[in-house]
Amino acid sequence: LRFVGLMSMIDPPKASVPDAVSKCRSAGIKVIMVTGDHPITAQAIAKEVGIISSQNHLIIFDSETPIPNSHQPGVAACVPGYVMMDWEEADLDKLIRSFTEIVFARTSPQQKLFIVEGYQRAGNVVAVTGDGVNDSPALKKADIGVAMGIAGSEVSKEAADMILLDDNFATIVTGVEEGRLIFDNLKKSIVYTLTSNIPEILPFLTWVVLGIPLPLSTVAILLIDLGTDMLPAISLAYENAELDIMERAPRDTHDRLVNHRLIFLAYGIVGITQAAAGFFVYAVIMASYGWMPNRLLFIKAEWEDEYNNNLEDSWGQEWSYGQRMMLQQTCNGAYFLAIVQVQWADVIISKTRMLSIFQQGMKNNVLNFAIIFETV
Repeated sequence: LRFVGLMSMIDPPKASVPDAVSKCRSAGIKVIMVTGDHPITAQAIAKEVGIISSQNHLIIFDSETPIPNSHQPGVAACVPGYVMMDWEEADLDKLIRSFTEIVFARTSPQQKLFIVEGYQRAGNVVAVTGDGVNDSPALKKADIGVAMGIAGSEVSKEAADMILLDDNFATIVTGVEEGRLIFDNLKKSIVYTLTSNIPEILPFLTWVVLGIPLPLSTVAILLIDLGTDMLPAISLAYENAELDIMERAPRDTHDRLVNHRLIFLAYGIVGITQAAAGFFVYAVIMASYGWMPNRLLFIKAEWEDEYNNNLEDSWGQEWSYGQRMMLQQTCNGAYFLAIVQVQWADVIISKTRMLSIFQQGMKNNVLNFAIIFETV
């Protein structure tokens, strides 16, 4: 025999994968490799793409390797499938608690399913990627199954919840970022829309309970809801992602789009502030014409009596019905303008959930136009 040459083949990871894995880490997403490759190959690829940190010590398990009872900082694990043959659920749970970075190699379809169930028991929301028939049980069991659109089998596509058309892991990270952006912008739009409810409701409550002249007309409420508020609320959907959107930990699975914190912000803080601005302007105008706040209490019946043309204000001046209605309309207009002006501040507040407006900037041209539209 004569040696002619040596040939080897390599299927390297896509160039975008290391950056995608890094983004996952910063976003609080743990990336675990579960593969049918040899442990040496699996740990080499994991190190190359950043699933295993280069500075961490790596333990490649064999049948004699004990599972630690406590968390092992700075240590990664590579666990071949034959080691897990006789494992119970408690053994896998202990492994997951002990190591942050884990690679599972030479795994069978049953073991892949076993691993997914283990991470779900640990309280994680599990997403699984796969392209073969042997990945189907894990794809079906996962909270989010992601199949490959190009190289994936039909069985895996049927079992998955989502299909990657470009077979690129980085696309998943882009999808996470877009999902967080949509969730953020929906919250911003809802907060902005809800805040105006308080300054719209309180004038009627005070009119009924305290008997004061009506501070805000129903026509003005319609102008706020259907006119000045609509475009700014829609424009918040076009807001760019905040700079730290992929540096936040994943939100709690029990979190809702509208929760108690959002309601408190919209009604308890911003809404009350807007109502205070409206009532302040209302009281100032009334006082400037001789109607002090204490004189306005429980005067509704006399104020609205069209036959009463000699109603006295705080200084003893007599007002006819027409004069009173003219003053009330002036107050209605002032209250309306106060709400619109405070809504300018509200839409800027709603632009960001975490960052300063100086960090986010005013690059949303739809929002900029909406503010001009609301002003006009």
